[in-house]
Amino acid sequence: MTELAEQTLPRLRRAARILLIDPDDRVLLFRYVVAGRAPFWCGPGGECDPGETFAAAARRELFEETGLEVADCGPERARRGGEFATLTGEWIRSDERFFVVHAPRFNPSDQGHTAVERAAQMTHRWFTRAELPAWPETIFPEDIATLLDELAPRR
Repeated sequence: MTELAEQTLPRLRRAARILLIDPDDRVLLFRYVVAGRAPFWCGPGGECDPGETFAAAARRELFEETGLEVADCGPERARRGGEFATLTGEWIRSDERFFVVHAPRFNPSDQGHTAVERAAQMTHRWFTRAELPAWPETIFPEDIATLLDELAPRR
């Protein structure tokens, strides 16, 4: 690849994503409203800090976005990639690693949300698996119901 071609590629964004499941087998998702885009939903998670492992980022992001502190998010369960615009509009190439965390019933806290997350009017909702396929707004990843069935079979 030439130096010019490398300069035109979107930045690689390493991120940890958490499929957070409660005792009622519901998954926690956040709703984002960003100017110029249709509202969408996705689970807790975010970009790895420089030098941070995916597992450490999963633990940190889970705490920052929900207030739930866990000793370990378990092993990496899936990997995804793609290109998309971040909440700030930056076009990136993603390297996302998924972790499954089973949690007690709790009401997520927004105390650790960043200014960008607050500006996106980030709100949360616990979804049953049955609600996911027909939800009227986009949920990321778009195959979340299948991913849950593969990585976290119903108890």
